[in-house]
Amino acid sequence: MAQDPPSWYDTHARELAHTYESIKAARLHAWMEDLLPAAPALAVDIGAGTGRDAAWLASRGMDVVAVEPSVGMREQAAQLHAEARVRWLADSLPDLRELLRLGLTFDLILLSAVWMHVPVAERPRAFRKLVTLLKPGGMIAISLRSGPSEPEREMYPVSEEEIERLARDHGAFVVRRREKPDEFGREGVRWLQLVVRLPDDGTDALPLFRHVILNDDKSSTYKLALLRSLSRIADGAAGYARTRGDDEVAVPLGLVALYWIRLFKPLLDAGLPQSPRNRGLDGLGFVKDGFRALAGLSHLDLRIGMIFTGSRAVALHSALQDAAKTIAEMPARYLRYPKGGVVFPVEQWRRIRAPSGITLDEGYLSSFGILAMPLHLWKALQRFDAWIDPALVAEWKRLMQGYALGQGRELPEPAVVQATTWSDPARDVRIARERALHLLGEGPLHCVWSGRILNAAKVDVDHCFPWAAWPCDHLWNLMPCLPAVNNRKRDRLPDDAMLRSARDRILEWWDRGYRSPANPALAGRFMNEGKGRAPGNAGWKRSARGRVCRIGASAAASESRPAGAGLEYRWETAAR
Repeated sequence: MAQDPPSWYDTHARELAHTYESIKAARLHAWMEDLLPAAPALAVDIGAGTGRDAAWLASRGMDVVAVEPSVGMREQAAQLHAEARVRWLADSLPDLRELLRLGLTFDLILLSAVWMHVPVAERPRAFRKLVTLLKPGGMIAISLRSGPSEPEREMYPVSEEEIERLARDHGAFVVRRREKPDEFGREGVRWLQLVVRLPDDGTDALPLFRHVILNDDKSSTYKLALLRSLSRIADGAAGYARTRGDDEVAVPLGLVALYWIRLFKPLLDAGLPQSPRNRGLDGLGFVKDGFRALAGLSHLDLRIGMIFTGSRAVALHSALQDAAKTIAEMPARYLRYPKGGVVFPVEQWRRIRAPSGITLDEGYLSSFGILAMPLHLWKALQRFDAWIDPALVAEWKRLMQGYALGQGRELPEPAVVQATTWSDPARDVRIARERALHLLGEGPLHCVWSGRILNAAKVDVDHCFPWAAWPCDHLWNLMPCLPAVNNRKRDRLPDDAMLRSARDRILEWWDRGYRSPANPALAGRFMNEGKGRAPGNAGWKRSARGRVCRIGASAAASESRPAGAGLEYRWETAAR
């Protein structure tokens, strides 16, 4: 590779060819043969050496590009594999200029005994180029050498953790690993072979997201902010999305603006630049008087169900209006399909006067307008958030570091990590416990799972959907139960039979515990949390009786479940 002195490879090309060719490619790569793309596929062998692997891939019916910087090695390849249908390029990592000029994307990228020659500092850039060259659903096969290096060839430390992190940062994942001893019996040398896959949901959603994240022109972090706002909404507030027709979802524009502010606030509080000209709070279109007046407010308080009054309500309303206007005029306007057409059209509604008090609920957040998106993109955000969100964060960090470098400063890594981390709720069952103890003073209260009567000395609060699986302290998810029952259930999801058996007791607890007319604020919080995040709440079913949320036996309730399965509860906008 480019990091190795080409003269050494040129000088030793003949003996290296003898060594390399002594091992059959079919035997060396048999461990991943079932994962290889079927012909006709397009493959590239980077660091192809004498062409052994490239020729083998070509023999399987693939069109192959072989990348090798050493003249001597390419000459050996021409003699040994003249008949192979392989296109050779003089190129190397991390630049790959000639390969990128071809404008091709590949089903398979092979890096056999190459990665340890790439300096550690250049690997993020190199991996980014590899992902750019990979087709959706394509794979990177990479081998990592551990053990003593050879003095004449410069090598650097490698690790599985590094590959996993780089894959995660680019929306990919490791699908197979295999450890093996050195084929040539070198003492202390071992190999770890990995296959990295770029997921594809078959709808072109993931390629579009990757295009925006990795390739799209960006003069600020706005496009990433919009995608990450939608990603977090799809993960944590999907109940506020509404289907329109057969192929579109509408999200309240105020909700997108709320998540936008929540994402930007810790970044700006930490002084992290969001554009080449941004310093502090200056240089960003949505940062006006309203946003500035929120200086004393934690971004963690910007969540569904919160109530604001007085000057803080006025400031937040103004900040949401400014954020919604910026979203509509900037990232939503310029996020387009490769062949044209807006991806996220926005319908802004008439600006309303700042109220003296606001509740961050569906009605208020919808008053700003809606942001529409194709249904397949919305489903991709819900299903593949574990891959999409880390890629968004990694690119956001890269942009901020580039902006800071242009401003002549460096960003402290701990501050960047802290500011870009989406904070999950703290584990807090205090309100549910207080309500349970209060009700025990009024009369009998039953364990929702066993049906046995509780007492003040023996009452636990259980997360219906376990905290370990889903960190959610919303009131509807907190159930009173016996300590022994809670200990047996632990981190297991309730099954269908368990939910059916407990149905009436859960509904009774929700009504008595949270929906008391004497405590309208608590009732409002319960309703808003339930509407925003209840599992299986893929959209309200309107009827004369109200809106019905069906909670199935798992956090991903199937739409095909019978109407009577699970729990039914009316999340009504008006009090009973």
